[in-house]
Amino acid sequence: MLNGLYILRGHQVVRLDDEMPRSAAVLEWGRFFNDTDSRRVAETKIEGIRVSTVFLGIDHNFNSHGPPLLFETMVFGGEHDEMTDRYTTWTQAIKGHQQMCGFVYMGIARQHKWLFIEEKKKWR
Repeated sequence: MLNGLYILRGHQVVRLDDEMPRSAAVLEWGRFFNDTDSRRVAETKIEGIRVSTVFLGIDHNFNSHGPPLLFETMVFGGEHDEMTDRYTTWTQAIKGHQQMCGFVYMGIARQHKWLFIEEKKKWR
């Protein structure tokens, strides 16, 4: 059984189980999740690599302690493919998204520098 069902109201996380009976919470949660745009926090494309941050709606903290992990950033493509991090709040998710984009940019810069060095070696 799920620990709780969460939705967003603006950028605020709301635990539906605290507001209504479970059956009503499930219906409200389903309506919220039907709109995929309401769950997207940020999406950035960098030279064919996609960094996506979304609201998960259920707690992905599978430990018995700590705050709920309700947002996730994941990289699709490149050297950091499938790199993932999770957060509790919208603010943390935005900051995490920016940091993940930084990792991707650094990886691309390293790759370009490496290619540049290899090209220079060819001309010697």
